[in-house]
Amino acid sequence: MKLTIKQKAFADYYIELGNATESYIRAGYKATTREVAEANARKLLGKNSVKNYLAERMKLLESEKIAKSEEILKYLTSAMRGEITEEVVIVEGEGEGCSSARIVRKEISAKDRTKAAELLGKRYRLFTEKIEADVNQTIIFEGENELED
Repeated sequence: MKLTIKQKAFADYYIELGNATESYIRAGYKATTREVAEANARKLLGKNSVKNYLAERMKLLESEKIAKSEEILKYLTSAMRGEITEEVVIVEGEGEGCSSARIVRKEISAKDRTKAAELLGKRYRLFTEKIEADVNQTIIFEGENELED
């Protein structure tokens, strides 16, 4: 079942506000009292079409908020290459004991670029630690559970 314009507006306001009664009123529904608006808003939230729409919208909003692996790798690559800048505050003396501050953009530090390279290297398994172990050891069993020949 498809949503009406008011039902869609109600659901969108509900996502934004988190208040069903206020969403009901803002969507353009008429109610004689706030209690009537609250009751009708609860009914709307109980409709399968509204529930489904809310679930789809919330899923979409959540997926937009979470960085995907490709986005992270692009960001780390940009950082490593020095393509990312940051804002820093510079304080300059003006003479006679006065100074002023201004904001300038500068490349990220070598330390930050190295960290980005390190994270990329870990992702692509470029840095593997090799551990040598002497496994020619004699195993001695003690107690009642000794192995029998």
